[in-house]
Amino acid sequence: MMNKIVVFCTFLIAVLCGQMNAENPAKDLLKVSNNKHFLVHADGRPFFYLGDTAWELFHRTTKQDAELYLKTRSTQGYTVIQAVAVSECQGDQVPNAYGFLPWKDSNPDQMMIKDGPDNDYWDYVDFIVRRANDFGLYVGFLPSWGGYWKDRILNEKNARRYGKFLGERYKNAGLIWILGGDRSANESRDVSILRELAAGIRDGGARQLITFHPCGACGSAQWLHDEKWLDFNMRQNGHTDNYSGRYDKTLEDYGRTPTKPILDAEPIYEDHPIDFNAKERGYSTAIDVRRAFYWDVFNGACGHTYGNHAVWQMYDGKREPVNMPLMTWREAIGQPGARQMIFGRKLMESRPFLTRIPDPNLIVTDRVATNIPGEGRYRFVATRDEAGTYAMIYVPVGRKFYVQTSLLKAKKIKGWWYNPRTGVPTSIGVFDNKDKKLFKSPTPGEDLDWVLVLDDTAKAYAAPGTKRLNEE
Repeated sequence: MMNKIVVFCTFLIAVLCGQMNAENPAKDLLKVSNNKHFLVHADGRPFFYLGDTAWELFHRTTKQDAELYLKTRSTQGYTVIQAVAVSECQGDQVPNAYGFLPWKDSNPDQMMIKDGPDNDYWDYVDFIVRRANDFGLYVGFLPSWGGYWKDRILNEKNARRYGKFLGERYKNAGLIWILGGDRSANESRDVSILRELAAGIRDGGARQLITFHPCGACGSAQWLHDEKWLDFNMRQNGHTDNYSGRYDKTLEDYGRTPTKPILDAEPIYEDHPIDFNAKERGYSTAIDVRRAFYWDVFNGACGHTYGNHAVWQMYDGKREPVNMPLMTWREAIGQPGARQMIFGRKLMESRPFLTRIPDPNLIVTDRVATNIPGEGRYRFVATRDEAGTYAMIYVPVGRKFYVQTSLLKAKKIKGWWYNPRTGVPTSIGVFDNKDKKLFKSPTPGEDLDWVLVLDDTAKAYAAPGTKRLNEE
C-alpha cells in the first residue's frame, strides 16, 4: 500500500510542477508522414524522436529506480525510452529486481505468468510501460536482444507466438516496436524469424510502428529496406567520434527508395570508451554526443537517440560492470550531454519540420576540402527547408566558412548563432542575400560548437529554439 502511495505522489508532483510531457502516448498512434521522411502524431503534427537507450530498464531496476529515471528523462525533454524486454545481460536466466524471469527454462514458448498484480516479470514490464506513458514518453520496445533470435532461441516456430503475446499485451500502449537488438539480419533465416515476429505482433492487434535496431556501423536498410513490416529505418552509427564512414551513412539511407524515415538509434554514448578503446582513445564527452546529434539530424534523420554508458546498463556500482563505466546511472542521468539534447530538439521544432531536407551544397567547399566542410571530428553539415525559407549549418569547430546563401529564396536574411550547449540564440543582424557570405563562429575553439541559423526575414520566424511550430 505504501509503495502505491509513493508512486501516486511522485506522479502528482510531476504534474503539478509541469515536468511531464504534454502528449499522451497511449492515446496517440504515431505514423509516417506523407512525404515518408518523418514521424508524425495521429493528427499530423510533427513528432521529434528524442530517444534514450535504457536497455536494462526492465531487467535491473526497482519501481523507485524507474520512477526516478523516467521522471528525469521526461523533464529533460526526451520523447522515447528504448528498453529490451528480455535483456542481453542474461535476461532469460538472471531474475529482475523482484526475482522474476520472463520465460521458463529460457523458452519463449513458456511464459512465466501468474495471476494477480506484481506477481511476475511481465507485470513489472507493464508497470514501466504504463509509467513511461504517464510521463509522456513512448517506449521503444525491443521484444528481446538480438542474441536470442540469432542463437535460435527465438526461431521460425515460436517467434510468431511470442510476437502475438506481446502484441496482445501492449496493443493499447504508447510504444514503438524495435526488432533486432544489436545484430545483423544478413541470413535468410534471420529475415524469416523477423517476419514471423512482426506478423505475430500484428496478429495480437498491435498497430504501432515497427522498426529494427542493427549492429554497429550498420543500418536496417541494408538487409530489410523492402520489408513491408519495416515502417522506418534505424542505424547504429556506433561508438566512434569520426563522421566519415559512419554518420555520413545517415544521408545515404535518407536517399534510398522507396523513401522511409531514418534514425540513428545508437550513436556514440556519453562517457563511453571511444571506439571501445579507452586505453588509446579515452572516453567520450558532451561535445561528442552533440556532434552526433547534428550530424545525423542535419543529414535527414527524423530524430535522434542519446545514450550514456552507465545508463544503458543501469550500473549501480554493485553489479559487475560492462566495459568500465565511469559512474553510476543515477549520477549519469544528469550529465551535460543528456541535458543538452533538448536544445537540439527545440531548435528543430522552431522551424518548418516536415519540409526539411539535408543540403550539403549550402557549405562552400574550401580549397582544402578537409578543412571546409571538414572531416573526422570536424565535419560541417547543413540542412534547410524545401522552400528555402531557412537554413542551418552545424559548426563543430571555430573556422571561417562561406555559405551559399543563394539557395535561400529570400531578398533579406536574418542571421543567428544558436548555442547547442545552452540553447541560447544570438542575433547577428539582417543582410542582403547575395551569392555567398563569409561567417565565423563567435568563439573559435576545438570544442565550442555552434549552429548558424539563416532565416528569410519575410517569414518573421521567432528566435531559434524559442517557439515550437505546430504543423499539420
